[in-house]
Amino acid sequence: MLIRYSLEECDRLGCKAIVVLGHPEYYPRFGFIPAKEKRLRREYDVPNHVFMLLELESDALNGCNGTVKYRTEFSECE
Repeated sequence: MLIRYSLEECDRLGCKAIVVLGHPEYYPRFGFIPAKEKRLRREYDVPNHVFMLLELESDALNGCNGTVKYRTEFSECE
């Protein structure tokens, strides 16, 4: 329920896409796909299969590519 609520809230706030570093057998049930399918790279050295995305707006990432940068709070945890 928390994931579904979060996705709905992100959509309500106008987010067009969401990226996660997460369990590859859990997030796909919500529609997440490997980010490499949309030509996105990750800032952190993690396996490709745990870096996923979900487009909340159809084709929101068409024509996009590059490296996803996380907020500085994430790097402070290292």
